[in-house]
Amino acid sequence: MSQLSDIEIARNAKLQPIQEIAKEAGIAEKNLEIYGRYKAKVNLSALKSDYSRNKLVLVTAISPTSAGEGKTTTTVGLGDALRLRNKNAAIALREPSLGPVFGIKGGAAGGGYAQALPMDDLNLHFTGDLHAISTANNLLAAMLDNHIHQGNSLNIDMRRIVWKRCVDMNDRQLRNIVDGLGHKTDGVPRQDGFDITAASEVMAVFCLANSIADLKKRLKRMIVAYDYSGEAVTAGDLKAEGAMTVLLKDAIKPNLIQTIEGTPTYVHGGPFANIAHGCNSILATKMALCHHEYTITEAGFGSDLGAEKFLDIKCRENQLKPDAVVLVTTVRALKKHGGVNNSELNRENLTALKQGMPNLLRHISVLQNVFKSKVVVAINRFPSDTEAELEAIKSACDAKNVQACLSEVWSKGGAGGLALADAVIRLCATESELEFAYELNQGIKEKITELARNVYHAEGVDFTNQAAKKITEAEQAGYRDLPICMAKTQYSFSDDASLLAAPENFRITVRDIRISAGAGFIVALTGTIMTMPGLPKIPAAENIDIDEREIIKGLM
Repeated sequence: MSQLSDIEIARNAKLQPIQEIAKEAGIAEKNLEIYGRYKAKVNLSALKSDYSRNKLVLVTAISPTSAGEGKTTTTVGLGDALRLRNKNAAIALREPSLGPVFGIKGGAAGGGYAQALPMDDLNLHFTGDLHAISTANNLLAAMLDNHIHQGNSLNIDMRRIVWKRCVDMNDRQLRNIVDGLGHKTDGVPRQDGFDITAASEVMAVFCLANSIADLKKRLKRMIVAYDYSGEAVTAGDLKAEGAMTVLLKDAIKPNLIQTIEGTPTYVHGGPFANIAHGCNSILATKMALCHHEYTITEAGFGSDLGAEKFLDIKCRENQLKPDAVVLVTTVRALKKHGGVNNSELNRENLTALKQGMPNLLRHISVLQNVFKSKVVVAINRFPSDTEAELEAIKSACDAKNVQACLSEVWSKGGAGGLALADAVIRLCATESELEFAYELNQGIKEKITELARNVYHAEGVDFTNQAAKKITEAEQAGYRDLPICMAKTQYSFSDDASLLAAPENFRITVRDIRISAGAGFIVALTGTIMTMPGLPKIPAAENIDIDEREIIKGLM
């Protein structure tokens, strides 16, 4: 097994010119906008309308832990493995946010010999899409405050401004601020705040828009505030949607890079799955689907978050359904759910593994019984895993009539994922189904309750007075039929991060809701979830550096 670090493996890889990757994908060079030798944007004119015969594979995971699951690594390795099986496969990923890169999570390009490259570019600025999204968001904020400063002809109630500024960095200091201080010419003082860019509605709109025209339409209907009579004030009322679309005109084109083994990789958009809908852009997914027989995409965190939103929001809106779902697990993560400390995870512990196994089994149940998906479990193997532990997972999956495959793509690349690729091919050979966790014609409270019961196994949902009042107002304003985007901790099926494995006898508390009219969903905020994360006590940024040869260290 290689002793090289992820960044060393990435640095030693021999990349093909991006034009060659595009040519193999059937994308003409005239449809590329080149960013150096190994990155390109793909013009929307390269989209084809018919991709119905091609296969869509979703990669999700158990509830994440600090032990790591390796969802992106598995996604990349599966794409490489399918190509080794002579399948025309591609990968569709989200773009990493700088906040987690410099915070606690680190990079998000995969790992070992299953990486998307160039890794350092992907994790640092890439083609500037997140900066464009931040700028468009903050232009709207500037136009909103300027409108108030210039006389407030729309009668905006400054106590009911809901639009926040954003920045692509974890910065808790900006969660709640007061701005507009100083002289009269410096603006109107008011309470304000920042979200991280990945949690902004502009990011959600960007990832759900099917065209430039659709993007502009969605931006126009975003709610920024309410006037003194309680009516919504939109970006369209501020005449901001045109300029915002101009700022996003290049960003909306999907990005094309490659894996270590040359698999085309479409990376576009980066919403978090715990506070947003957690999927890459629909344009990137469709670009991959229309040029490749198999498209492997991932949704953030566990099946209760990213996968649920991928299915209930993205697939429902775009008439998509995955032909197979890969559920990633690890021995280490299941032992963590069984109560083992990180320092003890490398030791065999079948008791803890058994205690954590219900987490895996509940995720299988959600995917099979709620969404009617065809599931294969990928056991992302670590060197410390014992045969007895691996066999325990396989046996538990066998009892649920689900195949479990060892995935060794981190150490072996595509060759370590051949069994998983074969299982995916078999699942994709039969007709797929898709049902949803709730129906759109239910009321907002009913949809949230159905989701919590069906997916989380909660006994029910409690709504604060503020949330209940806003739900009533949202339904009266015509937003009753929108899908739900739950903002919830990723670490538990519940809204309490300390309840690991598969908790029972709990209730979910919805403390607030937000109407994301442009994205087309209702955000339900639960527990203590925040839309602006903070840095940990020892942020990853402390270990990231660059030398005089411009070689970056500590990025992974």
